Amino acid sequence: MKKLLGLFAVSLTLIASPAYADRLDVVASFSVLGDMVREVGGDKISLTVLVGPDGDAHTFEPSPKDAKAIAHADLVVMNGLDLEKWMEKLVSAAGYKGPTVIASKGVKPRSMIEDGVTVTDPHAWQDLANGALYAQNVAAALEKADPQDAATFQANASKLSKELADLDQWVHREINAVPPSKRKVITTHDAFGYFGAAYGVTFMAPEGFSTEAEPGARGLAKLIDQIKEEKIKALFIENMTDPRVIQTIAKETGAKMGGELYSDALSKPGGAASTYPDMFRNNVPKLVAAMMKN
Repeated sequence: MKKLLGLFAVSLTLIASPAYADRLDVVASFSVLGDMVREVGGDKISLTVLVGPDGDAHTFEPSPKDAKAIAHADLVVMNGLDLEKWMEKLVSAAGYKGPTVIASKGVKPRSMIEDGVTVTDPHAWQDLANGALYAQNVAAALEKADPQDAATFQANASKLSKELADLDQWVHREINAVPPSKRKVITTHDAFGYFGAAYGVTFMAPEGFSTEAEPGARGLAKLIDQIKEEKIKALFIENMTDPRVIQTIAKETGAKMGGELYSDALSKPGGAASTYPDMFRNNVPKLVAAMMKN
């Protein structure tokens, strides 16, 4: 009996200790951002990610379960730059009145042409320097929501930022090994503009920045002619897009598929790109190998 009472007392102590106190309930919009929030928040947060691995944030349709998660959240984190156009309606429907953080705050946005209209490219995380900025923005938001754990959030953000800075240097070295004339890649949709600008690669895509865009016959034919003329062999699908258009391009041009890239979504746990840094570790060697064949 004494042993049982002793164990019970220990259990009460653990439950009452800060390590077992209620954690901050955080909702992140999609898997790439969710991984950054998880790294910065650590065991001080309870995280819900709305658009999970292999999911498409462009075409996502929220469910009542998603609205419930937001209604009970202490903090909502989203990318911004018009990526999650469904998010504003979801937050309103959930009746959420808490803080909403735009992780891309401070990013210098890129513009692109979508169906003849100039729009903002939302894929800012494809530049690792921007990823470090995301981490600091997330840390600042978590600190404001939970000041007593501010030191933990800052330490975690600094650790992640250091990893991303080292990774950024590695990406530059790997891409710089490819002759500039060979640095041309075809992807399913136009998600790599920030990567291209940061690391000196030209990306072309039959679809626009959103996977909702349908490539027109004239534009697709023009792209096929360009691929043939420039002898581009680096052709990739993405984990969350329909591969049929790229397969058509491969058939028409003779270009070989270079594998699967991760752009807007991570892989499932244990997969090739289950974290934000692993996305680059997966993509870059594939890109380099394919571009060298151009």
